[in-house]
Amino acid sequence: MWTVYILKCSDETYYVGCTNNIEDRLQRHSKGQVAYTALRLPIVVVHQSVFANKYKAYEFEIYLKSGSGRAFAKKRLY
Repeated sequence: MWTVYILKCSDETYYVGCTNNIEDRLQRHSKGQVAYTALRLPIVVVHQSVFANKYKAYEFEIYLKSGSGRAFAKKRLY
C-alpha cells in the first residue's frame, strides 16, 4: 500500500509526500532526518490517502503539489 500524506510544520507551511511505509517515514520526519521538515519541527499529520497502486499515489502527490492541487487540499483536506 502507498500513502500520500500532508504534514503541517511549525512554521505553518505544508509538506506533501508519498511512501510505502508511512510509520518509518513519519519517524524519519520527526527525528529531523528529512531536509525540509528538519528545521520545521514539530510536525502534525493533517491528511493521509492510501492507494494500492504506486503510480496512482505518485499521480495524486504531484497533483497536490500543483497550484490547483494546493487549492483543493486547502479547501478539502485540512
